[in-house]
Amino acid sequence: MNPEPFLQLDRVIHERGRMAIMSLLAASPELSFTELRDALNMTDGNVTTHIRTLQEAGYISVAKSYQKSRPLTTCTLTAEGKKAFATYINVLEQIVQQSKPKK
Repeated sequence: MNPEPFLQLDRVIHERGRMAIMSLLAASPELSFTELRDALNMTDGNVTTHIRTLQEAGYISVAKSYQKSRPLTTCTLTAEGKKAFATYINVLEQIVQQSKPKK
């Protein structure tokens, strides 16, 4: 087995919570903090920490606004985030392909 694809996994995305956030955002143009938190069944603190890490990496953008006089935080994938996630998925696919038994 070639270990190279394992070394190419993006450590920022590879953590379970961040991979889940990236997956949800890849499937939806924009999600609110509350939608992410509820979909992933995470605490506010966990979601905040993962969002901050992804934002610092340039993978997501965070917008703060108000909706009906209440704060609203929304997240979207950046172009860099979309590219990084596509690359990450491709690396995972390489790992899966090389792990399949040969017939």
